[in-house]
Amino acid sequence: MELRNIAIIAHVDHGKTTLVDALLKQSENFKQKIDAPTELIMDSNELERERGITIFSKNAAVHYRDIKINIVDTPGHADFGGEVERIMRMVDGVLLLVDAKEGPMPQTKFVLRKAIQAGHKIIVVISKVDKPDARPEWALNATYDLFFELGASEEQIGFPVIYAAAAQGKAGLTASLSSMKDIAPIFDTIVTHIPAPTTNESDDLQMLTVNLATDNYKGKIAIGRLYGGTLKKGMMVAHINRAGVVARAQLTSVMVFEGLSRAEVDAAHAGDIVAIAGIPHITIGETIADINHPVALPTIEIDEPTIKMTFGVNTSPFRGKEGTYVTSRNLKERLEKEIETDVALKVESTGRTDRWTVSGRGELHLSILVEKMRREGFEMEVSKPQVIFKEENEKKLEPMELASVEVPSEHAGAVIELMGKRLATMKNMRVDETTTFMDFTIPTRGLIGIRNRFLTTTKGTGIMNSIFLGYEPYKGDMNAVAHGSIVATEGGVTNNYGLVTAQGRGKLFLSAGVSVYEGMIVGENAKAQDIRVHVCRTRELTNFRAKNEGLQDQLETPLSLSLEDALDYIGDDELVEVTPQSIRMRKMYLTENEEKRAKKGL
Repeated sequence: MELRNIAIIAHVDHGKTTLVDALLKQSENFKQKIDAPTELIMDSNELERERGITIFSKNAAVHYRDIKINIVDTPGHADFGGEVERIMRMVDGVLLLVDAKEGPMPQTKFVLRKAIQAGHKIIVVISKVDKPDARPEWALNATYDLFFELGASEEQIGFPVIYAAAAQGKAGLTASLSSMKDIAPIFDTIVTHIPAPTTNESDDLQMLTVNLATDNYKGKIAIGRLYGGTLKKGMMVAHINRAGVVARAQLTSVMVFEGLSRAEVDAAHAGDIVAIAGIPHITIGETIADINHPVALPTIEIDEPTIKMTFGVNTSPFRGKEGTYVTSRNLKERLEKEIETDVALKVESTGRTDRWTVSGRGELHLSILVEKMRREGFEMEVSKPQVIFKEENEKKLEPMELASVEVPSEHAGAVIELMGKRLATMKNMRVDETTTFMDFTIPTRGLIGIRNRFLTTTKGTGIMNSIFLGYEPYKGDMNAVAHGSIVATEGGVTNNYGLVTAQGRGKLFLSAGVSVYEGMIVGENAKAQDIRVHVCRTRELTNFRAKNEGLQDQLETPLSLSLEDALDYIGDDELVEVTPQSIRMRKMYLTENEEKRAKKGL
């Protein structure tokens, strides 16, 4: 059977998963399960469905005119670029989706750069042409500009173009909806323009592990492309790890992809994307080779992390009350398990048995890990994200980002001022009727904690996206906007009387009837200094009732902070306590005496 291996890449929310839905539903072999969702079929993870983004790359396979097409859906956010970089090793071409209204966005540049560097053939799909304000010709011209900017080859710049309304399951060679009938033009273009794998079954066996999965019965499953030879169930193979050490192993299962699932086969052939079981210690980037001629494939190179956080055992007075996994051993084993599948993540010891430094590609990358662990029953406390500096030739270097901003024009001045305070330099600006588009280069540390202030400045109407540019010389000290926290001075249960007193100091994060402990953050002080308030204090009872008593004691609706909001808010001397049921913020040192002793170095 003829093969085609393709990846689908795009900026976040430009319709990748919706297009995959249409390709699956209109393929010849796909049978929709009765209990399966009818939309976003590939976004099977709960977090992905909640956030509407692809986080983990996934495989599917469809059949079209006796040709098998392996499809890999990749994340669109640069924080999950480790997934994108690995997937480029599995495929021979890509579908690049560009929104007909928005055109190429920052993450488009990131994922396209990876495809161009891999030398892949690219098909451009101008998506969402059914939007009322779609401008497909402008989006196409902007895409050509991006190809030139990224140094694409002449062959890559001569890409075929398809227009699609994936939500309607239609595509065509022109942007006219009336001429579109189904998704077949995309299938035809894939078959015509994406080359078949150039491998030979007589070559020595070589497979590169690009992804991992687990099965309750089969154990650890390694997924990757078979570059040469044939894999058979029960055969002996050579497992070459990242250090080059060769070990013998026997395959207990060989699978290929059919639709959304893996199907057992007796043999898998060169060029296909396969899954194997029977090697319990295999990790990403390792090679399965011929037992008699073990030759390793080049390992996968991944961009270095730029952000780090400290993960630690929960030490608050509420520890162990809400979580299932609360010990340092639980936390250590879970982090070690995560780095097996997420090669863009690093875990290092801090010298303490209950603390680890975890480094990743961005705030979202690390916050997704925290959220996954939280939902699995873990309790932990995490620190404020910090950037990772480098030193070369005795010069201090720091990570830089390209931040693209889209705001209503009346907020443009305030946004420029906000970015300027964080050492950003404007590179481009254009005004389109009522909207202003701006590009800034900004130190990564300038983006930490900016999201809430950006949304406040733009009254919730602004959009900001960023991608990593590289390391540049240190840009100097930043006059960070200090914040003060309202801190509980005693433990107990909050009530209206105590909270009304705290409310006069700033914004509250809690309502009445919530259990708190000493040192827990309950609000943001209006002044740039911490203040401790007894939020559990009750009114003293007397035999007298004053006129209109209680009418003035009205609480405002407290601010509800998500995990990302909490990580954005906390300062260097504060922590976020994460449990399956709660997200709390606290001071690193809970009591005033502990805080004073720490400042004195005692």
